[in-house]
Amino acid sequence: MPASPSDSAIYSGLLGDTETARLFSDSAEVRAMLLVEGALAKVQGAAGMIPADAAAYIDRASREVQIDPSALAAETARNGVPVPALLAAFRASANAPDMLHYLHWGATSQDIMDTALALRLRPVLDIWQARLTGLLTRLAELADAHAGLPMAARTYGQIATPTSFGSVVAGWGWPLIGHHERLGDLRADVLKVSLSGAAGTLSAMGAQGPSIRAALAKELNLADLSHSWHSDRSGIAALAGFAAAMAASLGKMGEDLTLLTQSGRGEVTLGLGGASSTMPQKQNPVAPSAMVALSRFVIAQAGLLQGAGIHREQRDGAAWFTEWLTLPQVCIALGRMLTLASECLANLHPNAQAMELQMQGANGTIYAEALTFALAADMPRPQAEAQVKLLIREASGKGQNLLELALQSYPTLNPAALIASSLGAAPSEARAFAKAAADVARGEKS
Repeated sequence: MPASPSDSAIYSGLLGDTETARLFSDSAEVRAMLLVEGALAKVQGAAGMIPADAAAYIDRASREVQIDPSALAAETARNGVPVPALLAAFRASANAPDMLHYLHWGATSQDIMDTALALRLRPVLDIWQARLTGLLTRLAELADAHAGLPMAARTYGQIATPTSFGSVVAGWGWPLIGHHERLGDLRADVLKVSLSGAAGTLSAMGAQGPSIRAALAKELNLADLSHSWHSDRSGIAALAGFAAAMAASLGKMGEDLTLLTQSGRGEVTLGLGGASSTMPQKQNPVAPSAMVALSRFVIAQAGLLQGAGIHREQRDGAAWFTEWLTLPQVCIALGRMLTLASECLANLHPNAQAMELQMQGANGTIYAEALTFALAADMPRPQAEAQVKLLIREASGKGQNLLELALQSYPTLNPAALIASSLGAAPSEARAFAKAAADVARGEKS
């Protein structure tokens, strides 16, 4: 087993996400930091803080220079940050000491790294949004198509009352609409520039510091908080909280799919089950199981990531390093979960016959609650509950259907109407979700 399954040649197809992982690669980080250095020089040159020719040279060179990330390893291990080694490599490669004298003017390593992280988190959020939109589109289709398809609801693992498959799908989807809506706030939390200088005071830039920061934010299309946030990791904490909440929603879907496909139930088929090495009859729910495992992983890592928000004084290496250990894995795992969920739903088909068999099991006692309230129309409810309990015992003892027995004692009972009403608001809630999800997806595309 490799140190990180997401980077493994063997396991990355199961637990990794190439599209997200490339944004956390060494080369992506180096390129983002160089872009920040170039943009900083550009706005400083425009403001007259550094010579215009040096600014233009640094800006152009930042996009052209090639730096081997492995060449930064030794210095990074010694310094605790890669920026000093990056600057040295940049200067050596550009070979223009007079121009490069103005590189990184008045900034500090954390400014460059935090701003570069924001540049890479922007496409990460774009990936999440696009995948989430596609997932909602498919959930809307399923919920609408099967709004009235009856199936057994379960509480504590036991058959409770009837629901509809469309309502179950809506239960998976409603939280995802909420997550989609919160993406806008999350962008505001994390897509922001950092430029505060050595200890958060921007002292090396003098009175021009705030205007340089605002210009850098505009150049990079990031927000400017107008103050230092080196030790304020609330944006990263918001990202962790969002990831944990969405992972929990997707993990719940994975758990349900695992149960719905298990032997003896088979209420849905996924069409992409995994094979066993020794049991040819098996179609293992690999994708839902991976969703659950990744959900647990994201939730655990998100807690660690939020805990890293406790920073000592103006900068805390231990807390910052904890972010580096956890943030990439949280983003990669969540990206993979969204893909797995889409793959599951793309091939999902409900089995109406299997659902009906589950509902008719246990002698039709799934209608016990509906029967209780039907009888309560003509007698006190406690008496109705007692009568139904007696009927349940009799049905179990004789192996007869509960409603058939009830009809013998209460001939005015209308079992068909009772069954028809037992779905309650499930169909309408399924259709309401389908419309809401479709509206979200439609708005995304407009």
